[in-house]
Amino acid sequence: MDTLRKWQEYADLDPELKEELNQLSEEELQEAFYKDLEFGTAGMRGIIGPGTNRMNIYTLRRANYGYGKYLLNKYTKPSVVIAYDSRHKSKEFAEECAKVLGEMKIKVYLFSKITPTPELSFAVRHLRAQGGIIITASHNPPNFNGYKVYDEYGCQLVPELLDEVLEELEQAPDAFTIPTGNFQELLEKGYINIIGDDFDEIYLSEVRKVAVNPHLKKDGFLVVFTPLHGTAAHHGERLLKDLGYDYRVVEEQMVPDPDFRTVNYPNPEDPDAFALAIAYGKKYGADILLATDPDADRIGMAVFDGKNYVLLSGNQTGALLLHYLINEKKPKKSSVVFKTIVTSDLGEKIARAASLEVVSTLTGFRYIGEQARLLEATDKEFFFGYEESFGYVIKPFVRDKDSLQALVLCCEAANFYKLRGKNLLDVLEDIYREYGYHEDGIVNLQFAGREGAERIEAIMEYFRSNRFTHIGSSKLIATEDYLERVRREGEVTSVLTLPASDVIKFFLEDDAWVVLRPSGTEPKLKIYFSAVSEDRDAAEEKVEELKSVILSMIEKAG
Repeated sequence: MDTLRKWQEYADLDPELKEELNQLSEEELQEAFYKDLEFGTAGMRGIIGPGTNRMNIYTLRRANYGYGKYLLNKYTKPSVVIAYDSRHKSKEFAEECAKVLGEMKIKVYLFSKITPTPELSFAVRHLRAQGGIIITASHNPPNFNGYKVYDEYGCQLVPELLDEVLEELEQAPDAFTIPTGNFQELLEKGYINIIGDDFDEIYLSEVRKVAVNPHLKKDGFLVVFTPLHGTAAHHGERLLKDLGYDYRVVEEQMVPDPDFRTVNYPNPEDPDAFALAIAYGKKYGADILLATDPDADRIGMAVFDGKNYVLLSGNQTGALLLHYLINEKKPKKSSVVFKTIVTSDLGEKIARAASLEVVSTLTGFRYIGEQARLLEATDKEFFFGYEESFGYVIKPFVRDKDSLQALVLCCEAANFYKLRGKNLLDVLEDIYREYGYHEDGIVNLQFAGREGAERIEAIMEYFRSNRFTHIGSSKLIATEDYLERVRREGEVTSVLTLPASDVIKFFLEDDAWVVLRPSGTEPKLKIYFSAVSEDRDAAEEKVEELKSVILSMIEKAG
């Protein structure tokens, strides 16, 4: 209430925010002010509006003050690259970041237009900056925006570095007293520098090098591409044209639109987001459909099976790309593949069959980016990194997931196999016959507001505190609790080396598993399922059984 009164009484409050504040109900005020907006697995995201638990210029001022102090403590004369996506307020928020940091005498490189997240990651390294910021809420609903911060290696801050930022945040002055410079004056003084269109070519020239067989014949192969109103529109079409593919773009979705009017949910993981792409595919006879999310770090793919378009899961696409790379790129024995703990085991089996090392990280591509950097000090080399949520990186000049790299490889792999009389579904079937049918599933349970956060906490405590012997008809083999950092297998307890995180993984007989993880960026609980069988139907039935059992247990958890 003290914070609310301070906002209500602040004479210079942004007029638009003041008007919104005066229109909020008591319940809405409670949600807007009951806590500060927090950093999660992919930065800070929230609903745009007034309040400490909302995205606005004042929460951004505090975040940038903490980040700026962190940089000034760590480096002499640091610089930061700032990019933004096509969402509401993104450009305004990016400029606000620049004004706070510039006033702190931190040199800023600001992109002049909407820019893909992977290009921001690349720019941090290329410009030898000490940090990076992107204003984006990825595939969240239109009323959201967000803020992600990067280290000098172009990787999102891992927890121990983020903790240093949060320490500075705790000591930050009131948001209303944090000074911001005049944008034009900071430009003239050289504290803000604009990155023009010519930088795109520097990034795209590296992306093109992802191609393994760039000179394949492309006659008779057609791609439909959509950026879902986001930042990949120019880059995606440019790559398809430069690499010689016959393609069609979904015209209605090539326009940056913060309201995402043609989709209910701008996420390539959602089959409904492909509706227009499917219509284009049927009209022009496309072999594959590709959709990137609004900030262009994720990509989804649908494949024509002769009758319909089949949307591949992130696990399936990852396994196909890895399979293609292993067979065509011929990796060295010292190569390493990275995946997350919620990613299917199928890719790991493919990699190990080729004698490649596989490393599992916590959920969040920042951990894969961190591992890519650590690998540079060894005699090993990065080969491929991916996660089930449609994120892939093939070459680590980007330390975040990169839909543009994946676009190049998806097109090439699909074309390569078509030249040999197969589509990607045929190849996937071959993989399943060799390694078993891996069926995966995910359930997202929405829990909004303070009550929702308390409910998620209670559910996690229920699964953490109970010692199950079975989940449904499946015998429990081991449990890994990443918050307590312990693995329990029967009477044996061992220590996990991964950082602490509120995640629980249950390993079941026959290579099945279940993971429970509160989302780090949205008010929901994510539950992941995986089952393996020599029979597809049996694997699917096992996943459905596990879903039913876990949801029933959640009901009991209260």
